[in-house]
Amino acid sequence: MAVTVVAGNPKPASRTLSAGVALAAALRPDTEPAIIDLVDLGPALLGWGDPAVTETVRTVATAELVVFASPTFKATYTGLLKLFLEQFEGGTGLEGVLAVPLMLGAGPAHALAPDLLLKPVLVELGATTALPGLYLSDRTFRDDGVLAAYAERWRPVAQALSTVSPEKQEVES
Repeated sequence: MAVTVVAGNPKPASRTLSAGVALAAALRPDTEPAIIDLVDLGPALLGWGDPAVTETVRTVATAELVVFASPTFKATYTGLLKLFLEQFEGGTGLEGVLAVPLMLGAGPAHALAPDLLLKPVLVELGATTALPGLYLSDRTFRDDGVLAAYAERWRPVAQALSTVSPEKQEVES
């Protein structure tokens, strides 16, 4: 079972990355997630054909479950994450991937942002987004129990939906 966390925070090793890893571990405790901190790709995301970006796109496209994590910037997900998502082919780039949108913010004003802003682009790229997006307080997510409650509720659904399809098995081989 391939689980991946994509963090779109312009700060390396951010709270966003920590929250994404925690969510992936809570949804699929049986699997160690691959971690992609997009800030490490830097300017390579601005063009097409960079080998590191191409390999990262492949890692995400062949995963069964991907947590897409972003801080809330200007009421939406970051431009860094947008640049990465532009690397995928529309309609099919994330086909077969169970994608979970996760956003962190300073307060509840943007609590619907994962579902209203990030989820539609993931759907446009072909991802399955059956789980609701998760919005966490960037200051209290480690202790407030919101992430644990979400995972408890949605873990069975994530496990049921993130099984390898025959098509994915061929791609991974």
